Amino acid sequence: MLARKESYVKVAICSGEGVKHLLSYILQGLILGGTAAVQPGPLQAYLLSLTSSLGWRRALPATFAPLISDGPILILMLLVLTSAPPILLYSLQIAGGLFLLYLAWSAFKNFRTASAIEAKTSGAPGQNILKAAFINLLSPNPYIFWATIAGPILISGWREATRYGIGFLAGFYVALIGGFMGFVALFAAAGRLDERVNSALSGLSAVALFIFGVFHLGRGIVQLLNIVSR
Repeated sequence: MLARKESYVKVAICSGEGVKHLLSYILQGLILGGTAAVQPGPLQAYLLSLTSSLGWRRALPATFAPLISDGPILILMLLVLTSAPPILLYSLQIAGGLFLLYLAWSAFKNFRTASAIEAKTSGAPGQNILKAAFINLLSPNPYIFWATIAGPILISGWREATRYGIGFLAGFYVALIGGFMGFVALFAAAGRLDERVNSALSGLSAVALFIFGVFHLGRGIVQLLNIVSR
């Protein structure tokens, strides 16, 4: 009877420790996801462009883009890219820079010519989310993030117990997508307060996309030149 009670106590203690461990992985995911959502980047600039030109309703679906793009990125990082030559990452960075410059030009044309009524009648939500996912695929940031920060945490949790890995992913994407939604809502509210603010946000998004495009393009070219010159 005493042995049975002791086994119950051990099970309860292990169960409690398991819950605490699961919560620790969820908390890590929430922190990293929230941090990633508020850091300036190409995807945030594109969301700003969509919000100012098409309105928050058409911009909101694009916040789910990481659910489309991060699957291939995560698999690639965990299985291939960690042992692949650096030239692959830098080539990807150049391609992403060129694509961002294209989006910057599109945002600038909307800023100069498109009226609010015309803008809100164009751009299918499906196309917007695919463009946002494409931006993420061509940006080196998520690859570096999963390879150096989130990937090791996910692998560690998954090896301990599957639920730990799932908890980490759930916390991460809840915070990331929730942060993107808050970002869209904030700028949409600012645009509704004053049409001039909406126009300024549209111009700001074009500038931000251009800066990120030039940065990624230039950095990728410099790194490739360094590899070639060695």
